[in-house]
Amino acid sequence: MPIDKAKIEKAVRMILEAIGEDPEREGLRETPRRVADMFEELLEGYDFTEEYTWFTEATDLVVVSGIRFYSLCEHHLLPFFGVAHVAYLPRGKVIGLSKIVRIVNKYSRRLQIQERMTKQIADEISKATGSPDVMVITEAVHLCMAMRGVRNGAPTVVAAVRGEFERDQSLKEEVYRIIEPHRLSRVIALSFF
Repeated sequence: MPIDKAKIEKAVRMILEAIGEDPEREGLRETPRRVADMFEELLEGYDFTEEYTWFTEATDLVVVSGIRFYSLCEHHLLPFFGVAHVAYLPRGKVIGLSKIVRIVNKYSRRLQIQERMTKQIADEISKATGSPDVMVITEAVHLCMAMRGVRNGAPTVVAAVRGEFERDQSLKEEVYRIIEPHRLSRVIALSFF
């Protein structure tokens, strides 16, 4: 999806004028261009294309934990950010671990809601790996909730649980044990940025 940066720049100028600012003043002169460039970068997930390379046969649990992501709330255009944890049981073959991170980026770098993003990541992991046994957990702080409205930055956790992870409680608990050191509360304490 191509970004029309000229329209974004025009819209930003209009917003600045609407709130009583002078878009030609020193600190704002380049703001419309910067905002257009920012949206182009933040929304690059729409143009994501990836081919998956399968590796050696495997059947043991695969978990990639603490994948940092940044997204934009589609309701307020404010950021939400956090970590994703992806687990799956291979059905013979595994994809490269970096591909899992790329899938998270594909769906987070869009106008998004966390619930849909989590489902989309799980669906893509299942499609890419050929495994119906997928578990994706996302934890995020939503600035649309922290900065406005209720003004509370409580983290939101969303889980997409499929296949064996739905049926086997001990398998699900194993994933939670593995991801514990990489949970959002620990990552923020260690400096998210």
